[in-house]
Amino acid sequence: MNGHQTFTEHIQAQAAGTPDREALILLTERDGALRPRTVAYGELDRAARTLAAALRRHVAPGERVLIAHRSRELFTTGFLACLYAGAVAVPVAPPGGRGHHDDRIAGIVKDSAAACVLTSTEEAAEVSQLLARTGHGHVVCLLADGPAATTAGTPAEPFAATPDTVAYLQYTSGSTRDPRGVVVTHRSLLANQRAITDALGTRPGTRMGGWLPLHHDMGLVGQLLHALWLGGTCVLMTPGSFVKRPANWLETVSRYGLTVSGAPDFAYELCVRRINDSQLAGLDLSHWEVAVDGGEPVTPHVLAEFAERFAPAGLRPGALTPCYGLAEATLLVSGTPTAPAAATRTVDAAALETGVLTAPAGRARTLAHCGPAASAELRIVDPETCRALPDGRIGEIWVRGESVGPGYWGRPAETAAAFDRRIEGGGGGYLRTGDLGTLSEGLLHVTGRLKDMIVIAGRNLYPQDLERTVQQVSGLFGAATAFAVPGERERVVIVQELRARSRYDVDLAALATAVQRRLGEEYEIRTSAVLLVRPGTVRRTTSGKVERAAMRRLFLRGELTPLHQRIEPEIEELLASGRQR
Repeated sequence: MNGHQTFTEHIQAQAAGTPDREALILLTERDGALRPRTVAYGELDRAARTLAAALRRHVAPGERVLIAHRSRELFTTGFLACLYAGAVAVPVAPPGGRGHHDDRIAGIVKDSAAACVLTSTEEAAEVSQLLARTGHGHVVCLLADGPAATTAGTPAEPFAATPDTVAYLQYTSGSTRDPRGVVVTHRSLLANQRAITDALGTRPGTRMGGWLPLHHDMGLVGQLLHALWLGGTCVLMTPGSFVKRPANWLETVSRYGLTVSGAPDFAYELCVRRINDSQLAGLDLSHWEVAVDGGEPVTPHVLAEFAERFAPAGLRPGALTPCYGLAEATLLVSGTPTAPAAATRTVDAAALETGVLTAPAGRARTLAHCGPAASAELRIVDPETCRALPDGRIGEIWVRGESVGPGYWGRPAETAAAFDRRIEGGGGGYLRTGDLGTLSEGLLHVTGRLKDMIVIAGRNLYPQDLERTVQQVSGLFGAATAFAVPGERERVVIVQELRARSRYDVDLAALATAVQRRLGEEYEIRTSAVLLVRPGTVRRTTSGKVERAAMRRLFLRGELTPLHQRIEPEIEELLASGRQR
């Protein structure tokens, strides 16, 4: 787009060139409606410079600064202030969530060796208490909306960063392991911005936005920073306003004329289930050019149902754009709105379990594509031999390109295991993603996570397949997770949420039996444990991915409280031994 070498230079040029242009439209729920506040580029730049001057009194260039804000305006100002001050921004979820969220923030403070936390007058007490009770009371808390940060005198001149200066640390969502800080340089950030523009066809001045959390890579890179990169306007609502009322998202797309907006797969499903006919009648989605589905995995039937449900509002089916990405590659790896919907493939489920795509001969499974490579070279590799596999074979997805960061912060062993890997006979510089998939006619089909795979009698079973099958057993069922526990053979465990207000006068024992019967009939497996639990029990990352590894740990430690459970004796013994340790 231009010759700027850093994101700092780029945003400075945007602010200087169009100071009065709308940078942010911030939607806050008040009096039963979402009320807007507008922030122009010049105003945003001045606030970031002023905060950067205050930051420099507490941290040196290269030191880590946590950004822990519910306010999207303070988050954006704080992120840019870190760039201007030469500090390394570390976006985290705001405090006050469930206990494991606070534990995660404390872990990130320790892992990043943070010198400062940017917080606000409203959140300061929570943040200070969290730091004190977790042994990090020495970390400076700076109020981004306090007098010292908003009237710091002469605004700071931006730090002279280079393309390889670390811009921020993106902590992974932790869906399969402990979160680690991905190092994102200005070079990789700009490379990914260019890739998003090329893949999605976004244009200068684009108006885009949504409800995605800004501490997650999809919300930060693909929503906020991409809008600023384009010199466009980012319309931001809160995640809570979406969860409370999914229609708020599509009404925002309609009212503000957003051409680009996206979310994980579960959000599209939630819209289909909870937006009523009256709300649908008030929508105009005809200008929505790119509706990114970035969940893992993308579900074909969800896309089809969403397209059908919202076609009367003017939504074009071609707007729905499945994409694939991960923090280690900054964000986007593959995706395009021009890939044909017909590229969705129906394959033989039994053959899929052996790692091969073939036409259905029995039980079938439909795979959605996530488009062609966008920001990187894509290869499918046998994770055991590190040899490249041909099209139509399932293996681990490996990528390389400028969007891939240099590694994990302070973790040389894990960096060596994942980054700069070599394909046997095919060159080096690849990132091992840990995701499974295949290429077919140039389009990527993501099939699951390598570490989540359930292996039963030599068959590779994808947990999301089992979860979807279980959820079809009853309309009372919400989120679910499937995983295996160790033993002489792997044993399948299902944790299934009941929807709110649905557990009264329900035969829970019959539901558990129905779950075991359905999995036995469709997959010829024995389910060793079924737990029916309250809504909200199944943990998800900020991007909507089920945290199966965390759920497995909670199960083995006996920390789940089911409404009803059916567990085989061998599993009971395993749980008893875990409780005694």
